[in-house]
Amino acid sequence: MSSNPFRIQSPQQPQRQPRDLRKAQPQVAAADMKIQMRMKNVKYKIIVLSGKGGVGKSFVSSNLAMALAASGKTVGIVDVDFHGPSVPKMLGVRGQMLTADDKGINPVQGPFGIKVVSIDFLLPRDDTPVVWRGSIKHTAIKQFLGDVNWGTLDYLVVDMPPGTGDEALSVAQLLPDITGAVIVTIPSEVSTLAVKKSINFVKTVSTRILGIVENMSYFVCPSDGKPYYIFGENKGKKMAEEMGVPLLGQVPLDPRIAEANDAGEPFFLKYVDSPTSKEFLNIADRVINIVEKGTTS
Repeated sequence: MSSNPFRIQSPQQPQRQPRDLRKAQPQVAAADMKIQMRMKNVKYKIIVLSGKGGVGKSFVSSNLAMALAASGKTVGIVDVDFHGPSVPKMLGVRGQMLTADDKGINPVQGPFGIKVVSIDFLLPRDDTPVVWRGSIKHTAIKQFLGDVNWGTLDYLVVDMPPGTGDEALSVAQLLPDITGAVIVTIPSEVSTLAVKKSINFVKTVSTRILGIVENMSYFVCPSDGKPYYIFGENKGKKMAEEMGVPLLGQVPLDPRIAEANDAGEPFFLKYVDSPTSKEFLNIADRVINIVEKGTTS
């Protein structure tokens, strides 16, 4: 565990009484200005969200970040899934410390030089809960964006919590120039319904939808190399067509994903030649084409 370089309260402490809002206004304005100064050096800001938990959203966020970095981009990732932070473990940097200097808080360096910030770096134990209401989470997001020395980045990936609650609203408010949203689903009717809500939320906050990633799309049999659609074929494609958004990719199931995640080993690095890792490179290429070249080809 690191010492807490942020000005937010300890994650395991309940929310304090609210401050006098009149006294807080100058501090709020200063914090907003810091975010603007930091974010002007970030070309593209991508949020990754899902309508429900259990679809592999953080896995997609982490591997998209690695695939973008492997494609030659400078990348940062901020984990605002406060109640279930898993990005550090998936990137193999869990247990590292955040440090601070006169330029701000220094993010942890992940694979390919990815800059990583997560509440997980501040938790003393694996089972420590984050006991925060929305206002404290809003403050934490402001500091993750404004107090961290992100430097110059091509891409900042924001791993959102499931659903469309406080954190999603805060990010939309604090980053009015979000480049676009990547929405994660799996081939299930329950997930499809939840994802439609996410798509409508993104439209409500006037953010561009870059596309849908269907995780756990199919299983590649190691014996014959053929894809088997265990949960149904092309459900993500059909939903994307129905909602009028691009399908960025279909990520296959691989039993080694769980093994790598549990061991804290970046799957993309360990199994770079796997169909899953190759699909993430394809997804990264499509994202780059959409945001930098204005094409989906």
